[in-house]
Amino acid sequence: MPTRPPSPESTGRPEAPATATAPALLLRPWRAADAAELAVLYRDPLLRRFLSHSIPDEAGALRWIDGQRWRESGDRFAFAVVERSGAAERLAGHVVLKGLAPGSPSAEVGYWTAFHARGRGVAPRALDALTGWAFTAFAARGPARLVLRHQEDNAASCRVAAKCGYELTGTLPAAPPAYPHAGHVHTRVRVTDAGPRSA
Repeated sequence: MPTRPPSPESTGRPEAPATATAPALLLRPWRAADAAELAVLYRDPLLRRFLSHSIPDEAGALRWIDGQRWRESGDRFAFAVVERSGAAERLAGHVVLKGLAPGSPSAEVGYWTAFHARGRGVAPRALDALTGWAFTAFAARGPARLVLRHQEDNAASCRVAAKCGYELTGTLPAAPPAYPHAGHVHTRVRVTDAGPRSA
């Protein structure tokens, strides 16, 4: 496992090409300039329902963005999901790869989608781009499997997981107050020329 984050030049930046009905998605590090737009996105009641943190205003958004910076330890990589049409960009969500550790067989992925981007395939396209990047950027040194966890009553996340090849592999009991509802665990295993890599 590298001790420093891989550079976009060495790994390629995660992205999903445009489709016939949707613009291209670029996954890039969060920027302070995203704070105002992020604060607006967090007014969405559905987003707040499924996330364990809150962003009450632009100052809170700046603090959250600061916490998403790529760590020198290389154990966590958070990306703003941006819809790109020509030179124009619009925030559409967030994806994260976390829990990377030397010798660990697994790491975790997570995501959320902006209210205006739901129902248009943004979440599965972004998660699939992150998954491909994670398995490619870290190659044989990285995790053999990626894990996605979500609240049991979040049916949309179940559908996204299935579309991206993450199988339902377990459940989690509720653990109030941080996790007041039971959860689902989905897993995707790295596939090589020799077949699925053992974890």
